[in-house]
Parts: sequence; structure tokens; C-alpha cells
Amino acid sequence: MSRVTEIRYVGYGVEDFDAERKFYSEDWGLVEVESRDDMVWFKTHGHDEHHVARLHKSGTNCVEVIALAADSSADVDELHGKVAEAGCKIIHEPRDLDAPGGGYGFRFFSPDGLPFEISSDVARGEQRQMKRWEGMPVKISHIVLHSPNHQAMVKFFTEVLGFKVSDWLGDFMCFLRCNEAHHRIALLPGPPCLNHVAYDMLTVDDMMRGASRLSKRGTDIRWGPGRHTAGNNTFSYFTTPAGFAVEYTSELEDVDFENHNAEVHEPGPQIMDQWGIGVGGPQTMPKAEPDPCLFQPAEN
Repeated sequence: MSRVTEIRYVGYGVEDFDAERKFYSEDWGLVEVESRDDMVWFKTHGHDEHHVARLHKSGTNCVEVIALAADSSADVDELHGKVAEAGCKIIHEPRDLDAPGGGYGFRFFSPDGLPFEISSDVARGEQRQMKRWEGMPVKISHIVLHSPNHQAMVKFFTEVLGFKVSDWLGDFMCFLRCNEAHHRIALLPGPPCLNHVAYDMLTVDDMMRGASRLSKRGTDIRWGPGRHTAGNNTFSYFTTPAGFAVEYTSELEDVDFENHNAEVHEPGPQIMDQWGIGVGGPQTMPKAEPDPCLFQPAEN
């Protein structure tokens, strides 16, 4: 069965393009790979995904695309058929992509109105072996989304896109995998919007070194450092100049994609954060509000 197998990148529309561009290149630790007029693409140091973030100068701060990977063009075509059959609005049919890295893919709006892309055959970029204490992102780890009907959205990701449920936090947060990583997507109740994008760090020491660099440059931790229970990953959350939540994480659990048994974790302070020593909490994160660009197609 054709399915999504990985995350590629997140594309943002941002009002203060220069500030967001400077944050990702100088503070967060990404590498600029290409720019065109009012758009710029970034990769990580430690992975060969062509790019993991894309910024576009816009009149509003919003999510313009969440890009996922499939293994082949045949998988892209089959997933397109399943997405269309599920009643999603198609932005464009499967075709050769003209964004940096190329590839073959299609775009659509999720049932909640968030824009997605599924692609294959994107050119691979350069990568290098990273060393402990660099404090730079290795790759995207996971994306968390809000949905006004998160139970239905869980079914969409599992029955249409081929994800599997790894764990639940109570009945309100679902962790979904598309490969051996415990989760690549997680879903929460709320208005349709992005909650945060998490980036893998090589070690917990790299997470802390990255947090130190950000603090010195004027971006303090909103929540963390800590360690979640579901996925067992460490975390430190921050916000970009445009107000988007981003995370440094490490040591996300690997599971058996086919056979891992989901568990339900009872919500509680030491379930959300097993260490219990960090600053802030979910209440200190940006308030979830409907994305202002729902059902609006974007460029590239």
C-alpha cells in the first residue's frame, strides 16, 4: 500500500522576511541553499533532505505548505487518488515540481484546510557527519498540528496517508508514525493551525548547546528543557520572530513500524515532562488560532 514515509519541509509566509531569514540562518542553525526574489530555502547540516524550511515574504504570517515524502512517483499517484477520494480539495495534480530540488508531487488541502504536498524524486542535498556539542539541527523530527476534529484527522492520516498510531496522551493528543520514528506527526484539538515544528539534535548536549546559543542571541526557552513520556524525547521550545513555535529535540524513540503497540498515557505533569525542572509549560506556548491562510494556495 502506498503511504507517506517522511517529512520534507514546512513553508511559511512571513511578514518580516528579513528577521525570519536571519533567525533561521544565524540563530537556529540552518543553511541557506537557494533564494529567489522574496523566497528562501534552508537545509540542515546533517541530513540530505534538499530543504527543510521555506520562507516567503507575505502580507501575513501563515503556513503555506507542509511537505511530506512518498517513496516513488507511483506512490504519489496512488496517494493522490486516495486524497481526492477522501474529498480533499486538490490544489494541483501530480506533476514535475519547479521548486528547488524538483521532484514529482501534488498539493491539496487537508479536511481542515491546511495545505499539504506529497512528493517523490526530490534531489538529495549535501550532508556531513555532525559532532557532539555543535548544537545544530540534524533534520526535522516531527510536526504537531491542531484540528477542530482531531479524531477524524487521526483517521485521515492513518486511513488515507498510511500513518500508524504510536501512542495517545489521554484522548486528546495522538502520536502518529510513518517510519521507525515514534512520531512524525502529532495531533491536538483546537483551531486548524500549526502547533510547532521540531528539529532533531544529535544529542541532549547539542539540544542544550543550541538553547544556549539562542539565549545569547535573544531567544529564550518558552518551555523546557524537559523529556516527554510518549516518544521519550527531550525538548526545548522557542518562538521565531514571526511567532511560530519551533523545538529542539533529541533521543526520539525508534519503534517497529509494523508491530509497535499503542499505549494511552494518563495526562499529568510528569507525563508531559518526566524531568520536571524546566521553565514554562504548554500554557506559555503561542495560543492556537486558525491559520489565516486556510484553503489558500501558495506559490512554489
